[in-house]
Amino acid sequence: MDRTERGRHEYRALIGIDAATGLAAVRARSPQLHDTMIESVFAGPMAHAELGRADRELATVAMLAALGGAEPQLATHTRAALAQGVAASELVALAEHVASYAGFPRALNALAVIDEVTGGQPFAERRIRLRDHETRAVQHGEDGPAVVLLHALGLDWRMWEPVMRLLPGRRVIAYDLRGHGHAQGSPTPFTMDDAAADLIGVLDAFGLDRAHVVGLSYGGGIAQVAAAAHPERFASLALLATTDHPFASFEDRARSGEADGMAAQVVPSLTRWFTPAALAENAWPVRYARERVLRGTPADWAGAWRAFAGVDVQDRLADFPAPVLVLAGELDASTTPEIMKGLAARVPGSTYRELPGAPHMMSLEQPALVAAALDKFLPAAPTP
Repeated sequence: MDRTERGRHEYRALIGIDAATGLAAVRARSPQLHDTMIESVFAGPMAHAELGRADRELATVAMLAALGGAEPQLATHTRAALAQGVAASELVALAEHVASYAGFPRALNALAVIDEVTGGQPFAERRIRLRDHETRAVQHGEDGPAVVLLHALGLDWRMWEPVMRLLPGRRVIAYDLRGHGHAQGSPTPFTMDDAAADLIGVLDAFGLDRAHVVGLSYGGGIAQVAAAAHPERFASLALLATTDHPFASFEDRARSGEADGMAAQVVPSLTRWFTPAALAENAWPVRYARERVLRGTPADWAGAWRAFAGVDVQDRLADFPAPVLVLAGELDASTTPEIMKGLAARVPGSTYRELPGAPHMMSLEQPALVAAALDKFLPAAPTP
């Protein structure tokens, strides 16, 4: 493979289209400049493996945004970054980062390009003052039945982002549970009753008498406690990869956070949450989950696990009046299908479903399957 062939190969691998197409205008105007780009740039430093292709595109987007006046090139490399597996939310965060170093005008121009390329529709965001802390909530959709999503321990509302966009005809709301995301550093210790009261507070803040509530793992435990205490506030309940009783390992997880720190929680958490294939691919869901765990604090981590150790709602939903969906992942090593079947058996009239190939963190690794199951279960307003 000569330098021209190597350059064309790397251009396609990095940018996502053939050089003959992507650089056609350059070649028409200046064959010399075209050849220099292929043979000296793409066959040169761009072909070196010391810096990954996704990292190169993130660096290029940041530099073009900071330079300003290079919007066509910024659009090209935004598309290339997406092709390399960079998430739209990561590109938005990059533009926000640029504002601190290159100024707001260039960051705003970069955001406009990123939004045009990705077709992004930002979620409406608001801050909510609860009894003893402030949290952040986001909403997708303006009309239809209200759906409130509760995330897993160690993450934040963004765990639901891939699913939220796949539930049309609904007013979908997600918020940061106490000790997580914007609510990091909220008072500890606390109980599952406190976390359940937070959910009711969020419903009140949005003016919702009732809502369809969906909880995954820790979020599912909170949803069950709230449903047992306030069944009249629930239009339905969906329980994903969760439990209605504590496991002995919960206290071990709390102590490990305090004794070993958050970096030590990454391997045991991610290897339980994702399949080996997802970990090897290291796409946005895995990168996001890893970063969220690392950014947590031992106090919040331990506080949440100790609160979760207080979940005990077995048989308390036997007379729950609203529809209940119990959703298990076929490959879930934490709340196995057997555990989820037992939970469903203790809620008479509930619907049990099992998602093929789905691990514990199903909303991140298999969002389309989760959204399809929820779409079938949840009512929706007619959409155009």
